[in-house]
Amino acid sequence: MNNPKFLDDISARLNEAAANSPLKDFEKNARTLLGQGFAKLDLVTREEFDVQSELLARTRQKLDELEARVAAFEAQQNS
Repeated sequence: MNNPKFLDDISARLNEAAANSPLKDFEKNARTLLGQGFAKLDLVTREEFDVQSELLARTRQKLDELEARVAAFEAQQNS
């Protein structure tokens, strides 16, 4: 039973059986279906989300600054 060729042969057969198993096909098909489903949902990556969140934060800050300037100009005009 200590024959290395025997163990290599068993290992090769097990690897071949795992590669050709229905479970492997199911996993491949499930990944494809999930990928198509996610593509239809129009999802964004976390990186894209973080970039847009940062852009929105800077835009809000700029808007607040501009609103303050407009308020100051209006107060100056009313004086």
